[in-house]
Amino acid sequence: MSAKRLAELAVLTAVSLIIFIIELQIPNPFPIPGIKLGLANIITVYAVYHYKPYEVVLIVAVRLLLGSIFSGNISALLYSTSGSALCLIGMLLLRRVIAESHLWLASVFGALLHNTGQLLAAMLLLQTTGLIAYYPFLVVSGCLAGAFTGLCAQLIIPRLRNIHLKK
Repeated sequence: MSAKRLAELAVLTAVSLIIFIIELQIPNPFPIPGIKLGLANIITVYAVYHYKPYEVVLIVAVRLLLGSIFSGNISALLYSTSGSALCLIGMLLLRRVIAESHLWLASVFGALLHNTGQLLAAMLLLQTTGLIAYYPFLVVSGCLAGAFTGLCAQLIIPRLRNIHLKK
């Protein structure tokens, strides 16, 4: 991997981590714990369509690890990792059938897969199936959050292209 490529990945990781930390400072308006916009995923959605799979995994893995350390919530790492793994697998497969012009749609599916992975991890850890009643709320919030982050990613693509063209 070239130094330039590594620097690009580092910048994307840093931006996603900054967005994550800022989002932590915003009070959660939802009465249901665990529901949030996931604004750092704007970078992930962008990266899925513009970088190699292993590079996207590196961005997400470093963000998850550093984000859990910076937030002081290491226990959430398992939930985040299970959700992110399922999300990444799904989105990397979806990018083959969903064009970049509709990447917001891949983001919606990614958010749903992320919520599914987190719920499955919680059910395994807590050894209860009662959490499945929580799933409809996760589906609705996942669709809304995924659409929002996907549309944000969709909007930054032309701006990033302009930056690359000016070089």
